[in-house]
Amino acid sequence: MMRLIILGPPGAGKGTQAARIAEHYGIPAISTGDIFRANIKNETELGRQVKEILASGGYVSDEITNAIVADRLAQDDCAPGFLLDGYPRTLAQVDALDEMLAGRNSELDRVLELVVDDEVVVARLLKRAEIEGRADDNEETIRERMNVYDAQTAPLLDYYRGRGLLREVDGMGSVEDVAEALSGALSA
Repeated sequence: MMRLIILGPPGAGKGTQAARIAEHYGIPAISTGDIFRANIKNETELGRQVKEILASGGYVSDEITNAIVADRLAQDDCAPGFLLDGYPRTLAQVDALDEMLAGRNSELDRVLELVVDDEVVVARLLKRAEIEGRADDNEETIRERMNVYDAQTAPLLDYYRGRGLLREVDGMGSVEDVAEALSGALSA
């Protein structure tokens, strides 16, 4: 059983590392961003709501996000554990997740934070936007998302640090170096 969260600003490499960790532990990597983008692509009602919010650089409401995560964690492949990428982002989401886990008589094992330099993140996201054609990745929107991340997610780091769950990992190296550092943080 491994129940994990990976945190870090947009463009820190969470998705790349989450996929590696999930494969290693045989657990699903659950990205709220991927769920939202799939709904946008499929033009669902949720997708239409989310597209508008993301285009302005905002975050999807706690209510919508909590419901999506609760539904996803209830699926069978999450029985051996999971890795959450992009959730929780607010203290209200932390409380919701704690309640979800308590309802299953389980709790988090670790919270991993990828620490990266802001300017590196901006450059990474602009490059990703060019490669993937993601309209939500222009410099103004990227900087707004980083400001929102700093304001809303920083308190989560203090909360998880206080619970002894947080492990900070330098996210500035190569994919392999960061993966090795994360592996060390998980086995510590």
